[in-house]
Amino acid sequence: MKKVSINKSVACGNGPLMIIAGPCSMESEALVMHVAETMKKITSKFKLPYVFKSSFDKANRTSIKSWRGPGLEEGLKLLEKVKKELEVPVLTDIHEISQVKSAGEVCDVLQIPAFLCRQTDLLIAAAETGKTVNVKKGQFLAPWDMKNIVEKLVEAGSEKILLTERGASFGYNTLVVDMTSFPIMRQYGYPVIFDATHSVQQPGGLGNATGGKREMIPHLMRAAVAAGVDGIFMEVHPDPAKGLSDAATMLPLDKVEKMLELIQKINELVEPIKTGIDTRE
Repeated sequence: MKKVSINKSVACGNGPLMIIAGPCSMESEALVMHVAETMKKITSKFKLPYVFKSSFDKANRTSIKSWRGPGLEEGLKLLEKVKKELEVPVLTDIHEISQVKSAGEVCDVLQIPAFLCRQTDLLIAAAETGKTVNVKKGQFLAPWDMKNIVEKLVEAGSEKILLTERGASFGYNTLVVDMTSFPIMRQYGYPVIFDATHSVQQPGGLGNATGGKREMIPHLMRAAVAAGVDGIFMEVHPDPAKGLSDAATMLPLDKVEKMLELIQKINELVEPIKTGIDTRE
């Protein structure tokens, strides 16, 4: 499996778990900087590669009245501030081809949202920036369907690819995580990330907002690391209940350190055998 370099100091695959974390959306400069500083401190303690994540626009909110974010221009300024002042790579979502060039000039990782993961032109535009592209597997896709998405990116010239599992639709307002998706997607040659917070969502479960089961995050995170993922994606917030988006599923910032300490130990146990066992006849 390829090791994907995010920048000169951060890489994903064949080593320590890479951590992608930050608040769901950029509610304020103070929030962004506080979360980024805290996450850098925690990940540095455990010597885990870290990428800061936050969104300038939440384009697929349940309600038209929901908070969406500061917008492209202001959002990229905040991401650039994090990148320069804290010296950590940054990731954000892109939703339209018109956003790709500007986002690619600032961000180290461009993320394709789950609902847009099959949008060929968006994938190609992201690949052509030369930046790492993280594709979230659509809730409607089987893990083997991601092979076609990998082929689109490779055909467009990208070798810096991450694939993220965020749960699959199972009836109304419910997501489930199929742990077999991790080894299946790793077969395509690129690191696989587990989105531990979106995977516990209940889309539209609150009527005009998305609900979720935050208490299930630690269980799924431990299981995913044991199943052999290469990184963890999680949205974190000092006070999730007051978050302007994904309030039901963001992980409290003060719980992160203990979680990372535990999953690091699990990963150290499974890392030597991630690709060393083949039970096929």
